[in-house]
Amino acid sequence: MFGSLDYIYVPAVDVDGEARRYVETLGAELIWKVRAIGTTVACVRVGEAGPAILLSGHLHGTDPILVYRVTDYAATVGELRQRNVSVHELEIPHGPCATFAMAGGQRYAVYQLVRPDAVHMFDGRVDG
Repeated sequence: MFGSLDYIYVPAVDVDGEARRYVETLGAELIWKVRAIGTTVACVRVGEAGPAILLSGHLHGTDPILVYRVTDYAATVGELRQRNVSVHELEIPHGPCATFAMAGGQRYAVYQLVRPDAVHMFDGRVDG
């Protein structure tokens, strides 16, 4: 049902500090950091392969959200609903997205990449 794990969406009270620590401690690459709509989000990569990490100032809770790409969003969301999964649908720059949690509290999201240019829309942007 799921494709690639593209992002790990991580809550961060201090996005600037966390991004700096990822770079200094883990040798991560800061891809972008954007301030908008009253929050800050930074994208870092800690390895050549694997998902990007999105440090988010507006994400509630302490657990990350694993964000998977799917090829057929409507079919995936329909199948989740058939399995009695409660989803919350929203739109992200990449396309339609649905978030949900498992009974144990683990958080997930699925999205369909309908706007491929969105993947690199913030690359190199670092808001002060």
